[in-house]
Amino acid sequence: MEKISTDAFPLTMHSSEKQETICIFGTGDFGRSLGLKMLQCGYSIVFGSRTPRMSSLLPNGAEVMSYSDAAQKSDIIIIAVHREHYDFLTELTEVLNGKILVDVSNNLKINQYPESNAEYLAQLVPGTHVVKAFNTISAWALQSGALDASRQVFICGNDSKAKQRVMDVVRSLGLTPLDKGSLVAANEIENYPLQLFPMWKFPFYLSAVLCVFFFFYCVIREVIYPYVHEKRDRTFRLPISIPNRVFPIAALTLLALVYLPGVIAAILQLYRGTKYRRFPDWLDHWMLCRKQLGLIALGFAFLHVLYTLVIPIRYYVRWTWNNRTVTQAITKKEDPFSTTTSWLSDSYVALGMLGFFLFVLLGITSLPSVSNTVNWREFRFVQEYPESRGATMMMSSILGPEPNPPPSSNPKQSLDSALIKQ
Repeated sequence: MEKISTDAFPLTMHSSEKQETICIFGTGDFGRSLGLKMLQCGYSIVFGSRTPRMSSLLPNGAEVMSYSDAAQKSDIIIIAVHREHYDFLTELTEVLNGKILVDVSNNLKINQYPESNAEYLAQLVPGTHVVKAFNTISAWALQSGALDASRQVFICGNDSKAKQRVMDVVRSLGLTPLDKGSLVAANEIENYPLQLFPMWKFPFYLSAVLCVFFFFYCVIREVIYPYVHEKRDRTFRLPISIPNRVFPIAALTLLALVYLPGVIAAILQLYRGTKYRRFPDWLDHWMLCRKQLGLIALGFAFLHVLYTLVIPIRYYVRWTWNNRTVTQAITKKEDPFSTTTSWLSDSYVALGMLGFFLFVLLGITSLPSVSNTVNWREFRFVQEYPESRGATMMMSSILGPEPNPPPSSNPKQSLDSALIKQ
């Protein structure tokens, strides 16, 4: 019966093991939020403060006392104060000797100091085991149960046992620890919260340049040129027709740029005769941005689909349709149905839909939650084979079976061109 009870209630035993005391230096927003979360998970919390009697808004059940008294209560001390206020720790050298100091601080800008805050803390109190953790989690995420933010907690430190104890605390809070190695990685971890889409800048700039280039090219070709030579006002094509040409071209170009660096890297390795030499920085950065380039390309493909769906409700298309109907009624002439034209039109539209489906499949399998469920052979198959077929099908749907007919051609063909090409 005792064995059955032990197996049936493993959480009860785990919670009893967690009845240890953790000390938090600092009673600010983050310190209070972290203390509240730990109290909810079964830890005993003691706060260290310069003015214990004046500290307020602390979680119910937590103690508050001076730094020296609080440090004697626990082997794990979380330093929730700014680097500018670390000087008081030198007075506690004897009390802190052999203890685990968890640095949670961040800076106001990237590389604000020559060394990371965690390394500075280790130099300031040399007899301690400094671990960097919790700086990538916000106070709001702790209060809301980390449901609206990342659950990953980057951890680094020189002492493996100290890191393991901190990782156990992180797991007990419902978060996911990620070991980043020694304390040298603390600089990278501290810069992480200050970076705004670090891997998206190059893809965004590149896609913007491509869109601007193709947009102006289409404007010159389809708006300015007809006006100069034929005095025809075609500015109505600017809102939908021209963007609907730019988006698929940009999507296919970005998709090609996703796989081009892999080809260049393979050629470079063959030329060098080894795969153990580092790639140039530009190629390495390009390869790291491939997923972002692919997702932006998928976004452009979605825009192309949306712009295509609104074609039937456009004024120009409805005007062309009404004009054709009136012309046929007046002339009492009906256009013969062309099976060949119908086959060609439906075929490249169908190819476009299949190509878009493969494009979406490629994007879905790039998501971590999906890619983790397939093995490397399945992932490689989806990443290598459907993408080439999807690009070919989308290109076929964009180009069509034949170019746009001139204005003097059959009205039905002009309408078909308007419905698909515009």
